[in-house]
Amino acid sequence: IEMGEKEISEFLSYLAVKEHVASSTQNQALNAIVFLYKQVLSTLLGEFENIKWAKRPSRLPVVLSQSEVKKVLTWLSGKNWLLASIIYGSGLRLNECLRLRAKDLDFEYNQITVRDGKGSKDRVTILPVTTKTFLIQHLKKVRTIHNRDIQEGFGAVELPYALEKKYPNAAKEWGWQYVFPASKRSIDPRTSVIRRHHLHESVIQKAFKQAVRAVGLTKAASCHTLRHSFATHLLENGYDIRTVQELLGHKDVKT
Repeated sequence: IEMGEKEISEFLSYLAVKEHVASSTQNQALNAIVFLYKQVLSTLLGEFENIKWAKRPSRLPVVLSQSEVKKVLTWLSGKNWLLASIIYGSGLRLNECLRLRAKDLDFEYNQITVRDGKGSKDRVTILPVTTKTFLIQHLKKVRTIHNRDIQEGFGAVELPYALEKKYPNAAKEWGWQYVFPASKRSIDPRTSVIRRHHLHESVIQKAFKQAVRAVGLTKAASCHTLRHSFATHLLENGYDIRTVQELLGHKDVKT
């Protein structure tokens, strides 16, 4: 093998400086080389020095105006409307919303507890009052589905970490059930247990994109755009940036 750390560093720098590849392409090349040397050639590489790294493009987040959000939400219906309304009204990430459990909703204080969010941190955010009545009705339907699952010998949901071993009966308790369960039960590929997982993210993503096109918006908006819009609209309405930061679960106010 004639190529060592020096030559590999020069090659990676060449990709960035001469070929102007994206940072993801440069990282992919690095990972491929490391894999080749370690897994195929059984050779451990040392540290790479003086690599000129490709710069990640700095893009501003897409934000919808309040009237644009209203148009999109008006086009949506059913659980897709409810999901999008909670994401926008609470500032949740899509996966945070999909992973909500019944016990995470506090209708007395109009709060949502986000457990194990990004960075493995819990936080409390707003439960939108506009969704409250619809959410209560939705949960009644979900509970009916859960009761039927139990009657048919199922109804145990996946629990985080070691809770399933510590509390073997908790998986069937109502409080741990997903707020947005999947329409069908499926086999958990890790445990081979048949259970009802939460709704797949592609369901709301597809519906949201259809809504954006249907109302004539040209912005490249996604479900995550609702989170950016939530933060922007709070700031426009006079909320201080620290409060918004806490609601979003950001470590740094700059993000």
